[in-house]
Amino acid sequence: MAGATRDRSSRELTVGFDIGGTNTRAGVVTPDGEVLDVRSAHTPQDADELAATIVRIVNELRAEYDIAAVGLAIAGFLDPDCEIVRFAPHLPWRDDRPVRAELEAALGLPVRLEHDANSAAWGEYRFGAAIDAETWVFFAVGTGIGATLMHRGEIYRGAFGTAPEFGHLTVVPGGRVCSCGKKGCLERYASGTSLVDCAVEKATQGRYVDCALYRKVVDKRASGQDVMAAARAGDALGLAALSSFATWLGRGLSIVADVLDPSLIVIGGGVSADADLFLDAAREEMGANIVGAGYRPVPQVLCAELGPQAGMIGVADLARERLGRATGTC
Repeated sequence: MAGATRDRSSRELTVGFDIGGTNTRAGVVTPDGEVLDVRSAHTPQDADELAATIVRIVNELRAEYDIAAVGLAIAGFLDPDCEIVRFAPHLPWRDDRPVRAELEAALGLPVRLEHDANSAAWGEYRFGAAIDAETWVFFAVGTGIGATLMHRGEIYRGAFGTAPEFGHLTVVPGGRVCSCGKKGCLERYASGTSLVDCAVEKATQGRYVDCALYRKVVDKRASGQDVMAAARAGDALGLAALSSFATWLGRGLSIVADVLDPSLIVIGGGVSADADLFLDAAREEMGANIVGAGYRPVPQVLCAELGPQAGMIGVADLARERLGRATGTC
């Protein structure tokens, strides 16, 4: 009978939420990582309204699917037990909000919280580019840089639940101002938003005035997507900015390789959609800058496979794990 119960729970559907500062998305996910349905809503900037939005979406999905548990991928600081949101810069949760307990009480379902980068990393570990990897790092390169370290199937969180903040390693002392309050963070040189800064720096050199991207940059109308599109079109300024981005990304990866010695680094996040434009250069820079270059194994660097649904898929799978604990099954 216990075996039958265990088998039944393994087939349950779960919901994974990817909660961003602008939009909230929720997907119904099977045990095989297949997304059956996706719903989205604007993310409220009031804590109670956000909770109500989550409950409403779950209840809508419960009307159509047999939902067994819910997971939330959150861009913010959680406690080591993933019970409390300490701070989420783009969300209304503050001051050690007991989000998991509140939602579990409102829904009557097991609820799992997880950092958004950890959620995406778990998705890649279970269903994507990092299946069965033993010691590996997930690098989520988007608006900023999120990261995850996994070892033997476990997410490493650090003593206080905030590890690893690779995006806020200081790579240029006294360099570009970061939103975290520091200067010279890797995030300010190797993220989607840093592409514009790279283009601005190159534009001041006076060699790119005839480039299509130049006027957008000097008029402060360029976005990271504009820079990437210009590079793909062969625009010299766009290519120069992307070369700078790739150099800094590679140097950041070399630091990760020196400190952690992973066998694999997976590049995810929104910028990874254009990895064909920069990943080879970043790999080369990493290989040239690691300690013992030329005399040691170099981590494999791959692109993530699950795309923008990685966080939903991963946290839904983690919610299924919580369901097993809640029901006493494996």
